[in-house]
Amino acid sequence: MEIARAPMRTVRPVMLRSLYANPEKELVRLRTNGLVVKIAPGTYVAKPDTVAPCEVWKPTFEEAAMAYATAAYGDQVPVLVGIGAARHWHAIPRAIGVTVIAVPEQHRPVSLDTGGKIVFTRREVAMTDAMPVQVGLGVMRVTRIEKTLIDLVLRPELGGMPTEALAAARALVPRIDQERLMRLVDGMPKAGGQRIHTWLAERSTDH
Repeated sequence: MEIARAPMRTVRPVMLRSLYANPEKELVRLRTNGLVVKIAPGTYVAKPDTVAPCEVWKPTFEEAAMAYATAAYGDQVPVLVGIGAARHWHAIPRAIGVTVIAVPEQHRPVSLDTGGKIVFTRREVAMTDAMPVQVGLGVMRVTRIEKTLIDLVLRPELGGMPTEALAAARALVPRIDQERLMRLVDGMPKAGGQRIHTWLAERSTDH
């Protein structure tokens, strides 16, 4: 199935215009037959090949969010950041109902049909310190642990969970590569870099 070969196994009707005269109708048919799942208006994910059409299935929240963003912006363009990246790195142990994704332009928040809300932040995604990660639906980009910590400290309110964001930053401290973190901090505007240094210094005195 063509959809299964799309990045993150996710398509919008406009992506299928060359294949079907009426891609909207075809996607509804595929959904009815249990081959795809609608994750948001006009956005569909092909079920894994190991899942039978009759089986109930939906992607994990963070994967669904990245699948939506990938269909909107292109393969490995969006980056999972902030509390979304913290969830990926297991710094937030419980499931949460919001995630944060960096994209090249302003985008309104989106509530997924499969559950949860995406908050978008505009960023130079190509310049973001992120790495490709293989997940169930395909390959997506996630900020590295050090960049994730920086984002959580500088913008803990992004996603509306500042307490959890700062707790996640603290949980990441033992896992950071100190040299990589300092390289990132040194490349930041002075005020932001000073905030990170101050925050880390305060952590070193925590008991």
